[in-house]
Amino acid sequence: MTTPSPSPFRLDGRIALVTGSSQGIGNAIARGLAEAGAIVVFNGRDAKKVAAAAAELRGAGFKVHEAPFDVTKPDDVTAAVERIEREAGPISILVNNAGSNKRMPLDQVPDEVWREVLSLNLDSVFYVSKRVAKGMLARKSGAIINICSVMSELGRPTVGPYTASKGGLKMLTKAMAIDWSRHGVRVNGIGPGYFKTELNAPLVADPNFSSWLLNRTPMGRWGETKELAGAAVFLASEAASFVTGHILYVDGGVTGSL
Repeated sequence: MTTPSPSPFRLDGRIALVTGSSQGIGNAIARGLAEAGAIVVFNGRDAKKVAAAAAELRGAGFKVHEAPFDVTKPDDVTAAVERIEREAGPISILVNNAGSNKRMPLDQVPDEVWREVLSLNLDSVFYVSKRVAKGMLARKSGAIINICSVMSELGRPTVGPYTASKGGLKMLTKAMAIDWSRHGVRVNGIGPGYFKTELNAPLVADPNFSSWLLNRTPMGRWGETKELAGAAVFLASEAASFVTGHILYVDGGVTGSL
């Protein structure tokens, strides 16, 4: 009897750092990676929230680690990555998920808000990826996944800084892939549509916006965060061994529809 080959979607024993994973999309992706066999490192600025998220997954029988640090501070990132690789092992999967949005008309955006959103949504991806990639490049192996957005392709009123940051992130993803893929490090992005998250809670609660969204989305509903896990597992796994520089939109058809 032939022994079945292991699934190319399995991530057994691989260390996966997921930034901003104490809640929302990052938390759902962290769980999905853990269910595929990865050892997940939870991250966020709030150590208590990170600990609570890790405890929940640990209670379900998964092996996890905690790494609370500020992804917008390069020195903190360097120290954290060194600590993770020393205590947990080499990071072979990185998911850059940490991000924020501040909604207001573009002409009313204070300079400090512009800088805050760009710093968290774009600068931090460069800081974390550069430091994690150092080890990946030396090992000639690794997968980096950047959480982009449908706003990497589309625009809407009142989200100028967010749209600018996510458009930049799409191109940073491609730049990383061009520079690093020949050295064994694949870099891709996931572009979520509208999902029920803490960040989107005001929109979910707004009947006018929800009505507009359901009419705008071919699948006619909000996304559930767990529906992003499969895309992350795919891009992190050997099933995507020849996929790099790609943005996978998980949006219910929004980017494919007028």
